[in-house]
This record gives sequence, C-alpha cells and structure tokens, in this order.
Amino acid sequence: MFVDSHCHLSFPGLHERLPEIRREMQAAGVDRALCICTTLEEFDTVHALALDHDNFWATVGVHPDNEGVQEPTLDDLLQRAALPRVVAIGETGLDYYRLNGRSVADMAWQRERFRVHIRAARATGLPLVVHTRSASADTLAVLAEEGQGQVRGVFHCFTETVAVAQAALELGFHISFSGILTFRNAVELREVARLVPLDRCLVETDSPYLAPMPHRGKVNQPAWVSHVAAALANLKQLPLETVAQATSRNFEQLFARSVDAGTEVERS
Repeated sequence: MFVDSHCHLSFPGLHERLPEIRREMQAAGVDRALCICTTLEEFDTVHALALDHDNFWATVGVHPDNEGVQEPTLDDLLQRAALPRVVAIGETGLDYYRLNGRSVADMAWQRERFRVHIRAARATGLPLVVHTRSASADTLAVLAEEGQGQVRGVFHCFTETVAVAQAALELGFHISFSGILTFRNAVELREVARLVPLDRCLVETDSPYLAPMPHRGKVNQPAWVSHVAAALANLKQLPLETVAQATSRNFEQLFARSVDAGTEVERS
C-alpha cells in the first residue's frame, strides 16, 4: 500500500534490527522501500539489502555533507549503477547549512561532486535523488546546466519554498515529503504540499531521522511513512488510500520498475 521512497537501513540503529523493521513494515502496509547510499564505502552494505530482499532497492551516491570519504568518479558511479536492483543515482546535491567558517565559494568541491552525479544520471538514464539545504539557488542552477533537460528525479525530504518547488517541478522532478510535514511548526511546508500536484508527490521517512508525529524524537523507521501519507492526504483533502496509491504509482514510474511488488526493476 505504501512505499518508503528514501530510507537509510544500512545505518546503525536500523541495520541490526532489520527483521523487526521488516515485520513492522508489513504490519503497517509498507510493502516497498528504497535504500539510499551516502558513501561509496557504504555501497556494498546498501546493495546487499536490495539483493537480499525482493521489496528493497538501492541507489549509489555520495552525500554532499560527507567529507574525508572516497570521492566518486563518473566511472565509480556508472559501474555500481549497472548492478542489479540499483535504480537511482544519489543521494547527491548541495548543502551549505554547515559551512564551518568556509564561504560558499569554498564549496566548489561540493558543486563538482554534484556535477559528477548528474553526469552519471544522464549517462545511465537513472533518476537522481537530490538533497538540498540552504543551497536551493545553486542546486537548481547546477541541475539546469548539467542536466540539459535530460535528467529527472526527486527532491527528497523537501523543506524549501513554494518557488523552489515550482522550479523543481518545471525541471521535471518529483517532490518527496518526510515526517517534517507532521511537525507543528512546518506551516510553510504544508502549503507547499497542498500545491504540489499529487502525481508528482512521493513520501519517505529518511530513517533513522525525522520521525513523524506521534513518534517524534524516536529512531524513525519505514513503517512510519504511513503517518506522512496521512498528513499529505489530510492537506489535500483526499482519502488516505488515494494518496497511498498515487505515491506508490509515482514511485514505480519514476524508478522505471514493474508495477508488481517484489519484481525486478525494468529499465526503459
């Protein structure tokens, strides 16, 4: 019924609890999840999750916040993207939230890393999983320049303005909402959610982070994506089943996979 389009099941606090997490998913009607890679060093663990479980898939990428890790080359990404059950490039993007005394100009390395991921998405035809924080103008500019209208994907865990959402939609991207949508102070984000067309919405947990109400403060898990879907349904004044079906269909179409849960991804 529900799909968690972005979770980190390889992270401590989740990986060792995988049997329990999968039982909770089943009980909550969460039948599929996309396991997100944030470093090349982590990729084998993320990929194994997808290989070992027929309702998990994997991405390959290096998060913009990660420093002191193996820097991805285009070939690094292409080789891993060709492996079974790898369905997207990312998590990638730009994050200027913690500059630690540096200027935006000093983050040229981050922008170059993002460009490499966009080139991999163009070369493979796979969607791009985009992270942006305090960097929306540069994120959109680099996407427009490097993507050349050929790259699609999702702005995950969206927290930006209506204007940024509109610009992402115009570039052909989906918008994914997390548990933040349920937070009391997320007034502007709820306005964004009302305005984004349902056929361009995804839901996610970003587990182990950002547990939705009524679980805020706890270690998040994919089973709780149902709370995000419920919040979205309430904002759009639609039945929960309608939102569940739409966001699942959007996931299937974006990641170019068979409609039937548990089957191999089919790339067009």
